[in-house]
Amino acid sequence: MYDGIVQELIDEFGRLPGIGPKSAQRIAFHILQTPSFDVSRLASLLVDIRERVRFCEICGNVSEQERCAICRDPRRDQTLICVVEDAKDVAAIERTREFRGLYHVLGGAISPIGGVGPDDLRIAQLMQRLADGTVTEVILATNPNLEGEATATYLSRLLTTLQIAVTRLASGLPVGGDLEYADEVTLGRAFEGRRAV
Repeated sequence: MYDGIVQELIDEFGRLPGIGPKSAQRIAFHILQTPSFDVSRLASLLVDIRERVRFCEICGNVSEQERCAICRDPRRDQTLICVVEDAKDVAAIERTREFRGLYHVLGGAISPIGGVGPDDLRIAQLMQRLADGTVTEVILATNPNLEGEATATYLSRLLTTLQIAVTRLASGLPVGGDLEYADEVTLGRAFEGRRAV
């Protein structure tokens, strides 16, 4: 659509997840039309993130050190591990300020259609972490979709052999939502997870 390098920039932005052709074009033109936009800083950050950021050797969260800040924090509850699919899920849970335990990032979810099986995830590392008996509860916080449910079911069956409580995050109706727009699975979970008031 555009000549040369402009189209190449739009195409590169379009390869990012969640960025469609229109958004890619808007970003590219914002960079082109905003003289104060620091392109050198952006380029430098992109290079730095590739060189400096890695995954925590214990939990799999993103970190600039061998161990992430959460795993290094002695105030965290060592008896609780919350299992999530991706590092961005850690950030989402941390924003709630409700959980004070540790995390384990699987690096995805079981998806037979996508060719992702249990051996492709960090499940063996989770089992190693649980072997010493320190952990008393594993909270499964995988996404409430087909792949996340398959992963949670697989893990719950695997963990029943250990003397550890296995729980799953509750799911149900969002605050401000209308019953008429809720799907059957969400509404069913809301009934299952009801509590006394």
